[in-house]
Formats: sequence, structure tokens, C-alpha cells
Amino acid sequence: MSYFNVAQEGHVVSILPPIDINTASGATADSFNMEGYSHASIIITAGVTTGASVVTVSENTSAAQGDTTAIAFKLASEVTALGDTLGALTATASTGFTMSTNDGIIYVIELDAADLSAGYNWVTVHFADPSGSVIASAVAVLSGARYAGDASATVIA
Repeated sequence: MSYFNVAQEGHVVSILPPIDINTASGATADSFNMEGYSHASIIITAGVTTGASVVTVSENTSAAQGDTTAIAFKLASEVTALGDTLGALTATASTGFTMSTNDGIIYVIELDAADLSAGYNWVTVHFADPSGSVIASAVAVLSGARYAGDASATVIA
């Protein structure tokens, strides 16, 4: 039997608790450090949406985000209301993607640590102002731990 035990072989980080990202500056998720992991699956969900936010991902040398550089990534999405069938992974440019205005949608961003620039171990997801209410959340599931065990160290500052 093949499986992935998230609690022991990975690390789950709530990087954006459910909030309305409709603000003048949008929303920025908590940065997380991929130094001890080889892969991140970032799961974004949106419940009620009346606007369309542009989502980008950046790499940083620290949690402070003083040296943010937008990066490309792979994306799978389910943008029909309350569906559960993700589409194929597609390459997404560093300019990001625009969220659907359907309710109950899911996006999965796939990112390999090997795709980050040297010294840029921190990753941040940014949501631009959608000009309408969007209740969204994001969770990063890190895998390929360098030091797996029953308990993992924090990856946020």
C-alpha cells in the first residue's frame, strides 16, 4: 500500500486563515521556509466570491519579504461551483493567475524547492485587491522532508 502520511512525512501550514481579501492592498499570506522540504502544494479555496483577485507567488531570502521576486509555478484548478475535480497542471508565469468569480473553488499551486533561486528559501502567496468580496484561505502542505519524524519544526517566522 502506498500513501503519504502528512503528519509524519510532511508539514501543514495555515498561511492564510479564511478572510475577506477585499482590501485596498489585497492580502499577503504568511511566508514559509522550504529549506527543509523539497516540495510545496499550496491549496487555495474561495467560498463566496464577487470579485476576481490576481494571485502571485514570490520567493524571498527571509520572512521579512524585503527582497521579493515573483516566480513561475504549476497550477491545477477546479473553478466550477463546489466541484472536486482538478484540471491538469499548467505552467503559470510569474505574473500569476486570476481567480474565478464562482463560489466554492479550489486551486493547487505545485512548487519544487529546486525551482527557487539560490538563497531564496522563503515563499509567499500574494492576493491582489479583487474589488469585491472574496472569502479565501490558503494552506501549504510541505513534503519531501529532509528530517522527517513524529513532530516537525516550524517553517514560519
